[in-house]
Amino acid sequence: MLEATAFQTTDVVEAMEKDSGVALDVLRVDGGMVDNDLLMQFQADILDRPVVRPETKETTALGAAYAAGLATGFYENLDDLRAHWAISRTWRPAMESTRRDELRRTWQKAVTRAFDWTD
Repeated sequence: MLEATAFQTTDVVEAMEKDSGVALDVLRVDGGMVDNDLLMQFQADILDRPVVRPETKETTALGAAYAAGLATGFYENLDDLRAHWAISRTWRPAMESTRRDELRRTWQKAVTRAFDWTD
């Protein structure tokens, strides 16, 4: 399941890049799964880009608080918010490209075989 999460995330990132024409230099992550160092390293390896975990891992609630703070004037601007963001850890790709390509081909093959699995 962990590997599937990394493959799916990579598929989404590539689709977003294709649609937007903007390349992603780094993937910033949040949520409960970011506590799994093995998953974060595998994500960096499969995506072939650094993966960055912030100090505050649950950023959904934090984002709502920041929005409220901006709306009420507690924060003056986005620079105030950026000053509160800090990196906890960064994972860098370490997998050889031939291995990454092999794993990605196998993933795509599995996804294709799952098409029309049920009616």
